[in-house]
Amino acid sequence: MYDLVAVGHFSIDSIILPTRTGSFTVLGGSVAYTSLAANRLDSRVAVVSKVGADFPEAYKWWLGEEKIDLSYVVKKEDATTTSYELKYNADLSDRVLKLRNKAPPITIQDLPEFLKAEAIHLAPIAGEITYETAEKLRNHANLLSLDPQGLLRKFDSEGNVTIATPEDKRLLGLIDIYKSSLKEILTLTEMSDLESAVKGVHDCGVSIVIVTHGSGGAAVSIEDKIHNVPAYTPTTLVDPTGAGDVFMGSFLAEYTRGEDCSWCAHVGSAAASCVIEGIGPTSLGSRDEVYRRARVLYEKEIKH
Repeated sequence: MYDLVAVGHFSIDSIILPTRTGSFTVLGGSVAYTSLAANRLDSRVAVVSKVGADFPEAYKWWLGEEKIDLSYVVKKEDATTTSYELKYNADLSDRVLKLRNKAPPITIQDLPEFLKAEAIHLAPIAGEITYETAEKLRNHANLLSLDPQGLLRKFDSEGNVTIATPEDKRLLGLIDIYKSSLKEILTLTEMSDLESAVKGVHDCGVSIVIVTHGSGGAAVSIEDKIHNVPAYTPTTLVDPTGAGDVFMGSFLAEYTRGEDCSWCAHVGSAAASCVIEGIGPTSLGSRDEVYRRARVLYEKEIKH
């Protein structure tokens, strides 16, 4: 019985930052950031993924050292691992994505028969999770959550990424918790404002809707009431990659322990502020530091 199982492709990311020379090749994919963040807060975590023959053994070794269960990661010797180039603008507020390689989708046949988790988080990055796969996973968890970014992405012949409304939105009817950026939820729902978009997701049966705003914090909606959670100001901003995923992994780690949503969101915000202080998913901060930052935010909110 796991606390959290993250489902989606690992990625080999090439990150280009405006203040650094050259690119940095690091372990990527939402499942990497989500699982490591939850694990840092003492959750029992596994990943369901599919990689190619080029997936570095060093990544596998490191994830194992971090106590991430990789028993359900399928390695296809005749395929390549999903790979992205991420090029950030001058103030790190936006990025251009390019898909370099794409691993095969995660199918029903790839799912372990006896998997059981408090929460399963669907985190596709390149359309690798179908409705049928999600439907099967629904039966393996008490709680199903989704970050739809990989379902919104479209790729041209050169791998350049844009986002568009998916034709099939049935997956929203399976989940309990939704998380995305503002741009993504507006695209998904075809609405023009936050409140309407959040309501559109709730109308599909989703209990909790989370919309991240980067340095602007996050909006958390429960029963159609939106609560704003501030961002923790980091010591330095180096690489914003994966901040939303770390938020979600930390949120779910606390939520599966029965903590209230407000505290869970403050922990998520605190954890996100740690990961952006370094490059890639290695700068997660200690458990104690995440909770220290969360308490600072939480107590400040109570005083206000």
